[in-house]
Formats: sequence, C-alpha cells, structure tokens
Amino acid sequence: MARRSPSGELPAPSAEGFSDKRGNPSGPSSPGDLPRGGGSRVSLAAVAGAHGVRGEVRLKLFADGLDSLSAHKQVLVDGTPRRLLAVGGTPKSPTARLEGVSDRNAAEALRGTLIEVERDALPPLDDGEYYHADLVGLPCTDGQGVLLGSVHSVENYGAGDLLDVELANGKRSLIPFAPGIADLTDGNIVLDPAFLA
Repeated sequence: MARRSPSGELPAPSAEGFSDKRGNPSGPSSPGDLPRGGGSRVSLAAVAGAHGVRGEVRLKLFADGLDSLSAHKQVLVDGTPRRLLAVGGTPKSPTARLEGVSDRNAAEALRGTLIEVERDALPPLDDGEYYHADLVGLPCTDGQGVLLGSVHSVENYGAGDLLDVELANGKRSLIPFAPGIADLTDGNIVLDPAFLA
C-alpha cells in the first residue's frame, strides 16, 4: 500500500504522522510492539484547492487511496469536526464534499488545511503492519543499543519507506526502512550506522 509524501505548497503531515497501513519490511515486530498515541490525530489528506463551484475540494492524499478516506464519516478539518459527505474523483485527482462548505470561496479558504482523524478511528492492524504515525518519535539505536536519534517522519517516494531520522547532533538523515538497514524491534528502530549521512 503506497503512501505518497506531501509536496509543493501543501503542508507536511502533523508530527502525529501519516495514516496509511504498511507492511513492515523488517518483519520482527507486531502491532503490540508499537506505542499507541491514544487520542492523537493522524493526517489523511490536505486540501489542495477548490473543485468546481459547489464547494467540493481537491485533495492531496496521504493515505492509501479514496477508500482510506471514505471509510470515515467524521473528520477534522483544520481541527474542526466536519462530516465527510462524499469522496470522489480519481486516485490521482481525489475530491471531497465537506459539511459546511457550499461554494467555491469556502472551498478555496480551506486550501492547505489538513484533514485528520483521531488515531483510535483507524482500522486495527494485522501482524507485521504499522501506521507511519506509530513510527514517528521512536528512538533509533545502533546494534549495541547506543541512542543515535529518533524518527522525525516517514517518507515514501515510490520505492519504499524512508525514515527521516533526527540525529542526536540535530542533523537529519534519510534511511531506507529495509531489513538489515533499519529494523523495528520492541518499539525501537535498530539502524546500521553506516547508512547515516
């Protein structure tokens, strides 16, 4: 299930992270290994602008696809609860209708705002799956347990997940989330330091 990272003028997802369900490439963990941010919000999309004149909005999805968003009847738009009336468009050009947005001006006013849900509203995970939001903030250590930093965010440009690791010295490094390079073990990311820039 591919999640595309935000780009252009749209905001990056909040620190709570992304919302899509991904297979864990390193395999040793289970959902029980991950901390759960009960009550934290997870960004599903950002409003990219208006679509038409009747209040529909164009979206930049952070989730797997239209079904990931349409599964929710209630969302938070810029922190305000709104009913999600309809989701449409195509996977490359998704659109939505939101309660209280009835014309183009109202839709344009939402440009750049996040569409989020509470973490608890997401579907449960199977073994070996995780939400990007669950990885954000995890400590990163080397094989001997020495703290190297923490996961700042998770990116995916189409070739697999990349962990954006904030190192102890304040620098950041993108690390492939792949077996032997970055493994999820007991709520901790074990990194091969050779891949740190």
